[in-house]
Amino acid sequence: MTHSATEERIRLLDLLMITIGCAAYAFALVVFNIANQLADGGISGVTLILRALFHIDPAYATIIINIPLIWIGYHFLGRRTIIYTLYGTIMLAAFLWIWQRVPVSIDLHHDLFLAALAAGITGGAGSGLLYRFGGTTGGTDIIARILERFRGIPMGQTLLWLDVVVLFASLVYIDISHMAYTLLCAYVFSRLVNFILSGTYAAKGVLIISNDYQAIIDDVMTSLERGVSIINGQGGYSHQDRPILYVVVSPSELHDLQMIVNGHDKQAFMTIFDVNEASGEGFTYARPTKNFFKRPH
Repeated sequence: MTHSATEERIRLLDLLMITIGCAAYAFALVVFNIANQLADGGISGVTLILRALFHIDPAYATIIINIPLIWIGYHFLGRRTIIYTLYGTIMLAAFLWIWQRVPVSIDLHHDLFLAALAAGITGGAGSGLLYRFGGTTGGTDIIARILERFRGIPMGQTLLWLDVVVLFASLVYIDISHMAYTLLCAYVFSRLVNFILSGTYAAKGVLIISNDYQAIIDDVMTSLERGVSIINGQGGYSHQDRPILYVVVSPSELHDLQMIVNGHDKQAFMTIFDVNEASGEGFTYARPTKNFFKRPH
């Protein structure tokens, strides 16, 4: 199978996760946002405005607004992107319809702070799961993807400004107090989405410059059972060639790595940085002799 064919393959797991993500996001929108008069950004925010002003069910408004956007996206985006977007849009509309008719009520004692936190956490978790498995719920995501692909405008920048416009328009039906809590909800929402998209843990990447590089390599591979890559570098002052070691370890192994390096060369130069997600031996599947820090696909 070619690389492009693999990218376009529709996976059942993706569709399942998109379904769960849409269910969680719709639940947050109905049970927390609508119930507590909190606004939202994007197309969902537009549907809440239409609900407040014209009593249009957000489930129907979601479909109606997304039809022309999906049609436009069909001409510019890939087959899988459009299929996942169409599926996500339908699932979101379906769960919006369901949650408005299922008698679910969570009593937060009219505390808008708790409502904003609950909306941000639940909606952010659902959207993060949705995005992580390649799905979207249409709307402004389609516009942002098209502008990023053909105009080079970062997707996050487009989504931010569209959200600002929608939130500002939401003042036609909510007051400043509710808008303040909506912004809190949006902040929690975005942080949780970023957390889920960047992985559930942060590994550590380490760059090492040392004259005793071979001894360090042998010790790391023997003691930690981690691979080491050698990058050819050159000193900026001396212009002498020198190898740079690159190692990725779990946070719990970082101290052991530092001890190994210091044990061989106390003058070694080390740079440590976060790696949001690592895949490969020892991270997404077991190493030959150890099975910790394993992360499922």
